[in-house]
Amino acid sequence: MKKRVAVLMGGFSAEREVSLSSAQGVIKALHELGHEVLPVDVTRDMAQLVKNLSHPRPDVVLNILHGRWGEDGCIQGLLEMMELPYSNSGVLGSALSMNKIVARNVCQMNGIVVPEGNVAHLMDVCAGRVMKPPYVIKPIGEGSSVGVYIVMDENSPLPSPQEWPFEDEVLVECYIPGREIQVAVLGGKAFGAIEICPHSGFYDYEAKYTEGKAIHLMPSPMHPAAYAQVLDWAEKAHAALECRGVSRSDFRYDDTGGEPGSLYYLETNPQPGLTPLSLVPEIVAHKGMTYAQLVQWMVEDASCRR
Repeated sequence: MKKRVAVLMGGFSAEREVSLSSAQGVIKALHELGHEVLPVDVTRDMAQLVKNLSHPRPDVVLNILHGRWGEDGCIQGLLEMMELPYSNSGVLGSALSMNKIVARNVCQMNGIVVPEGNVAHLMDVCAGRVMKPPYVIKPIGEGSSVGVYIVMDENSPLPSPQEWPFEDEVLVECYIPGREIQVAVLGGKAFGAIEICPHSGFYDYEAKYTEGKAIHLMPSPMHPAAYAQVLDWAEKAHAALECRGVSRSDFRYDDTGGEPGSLYYLETNPQPGLTPLSLVPEIVAHKGMTYAQLVQWMVEDASCRR
């Protein structure tokens, strides 16, 4: 059945450009599928957004926003009040997943191993009063590795507390050596695990969205027992965090002492990117699902419930 589909894109987070890139592919796929498409560039003007979603009223909303206000439960609450079916996680699942501290605590309570970590003021972290290197500094509510610092030793660059644009409190985790593993989950079922091998540094914002900055290995050539475990943990994280639709969970796999190594959960993205370099389309393609079929799946899966 052909539907009128509103595509929320852009937004006003640090990931605006990622959202616009994702939306380009989604809009193209929707046209190919024969749907009527209503592109909506979201700004801080919520009255205008309500107007755009009211006349004409869409059958479905594909929420392609990334970052704060777009995938942390805020826009989901508005769509709930308007009783508009929308893609991916609801208010609770989005809020739980995007708060890295809450997400790791929930997952840990459900038997998923997380790195040793603390919540601390950035000034204390930079003064060396929280954890000895190597460790990782993360903003609590950002995605796409925005604001992430890996501190390997005393000479590693640190953020300036005076110029830090996020909350004063940050998540500080022990650095886990090894491999970067990410798992796509659709409708509660893990579709596969991909391994990311950056050419230099870590899988940061530039490596994620610049062609040629990283090698993708799909499926990850990890030990079969570890591969099965990472799929299981991704499904458990999806369920424990009350996610729905599509999610992507990120892990570190420490095989420096040999395989099978040790897995550590990092975070869950309740609204993964759909850019040309994004991982969910690549993972599902390995299972035979095209980009357009993924978008159609999202349209059909969209719902309106808290």
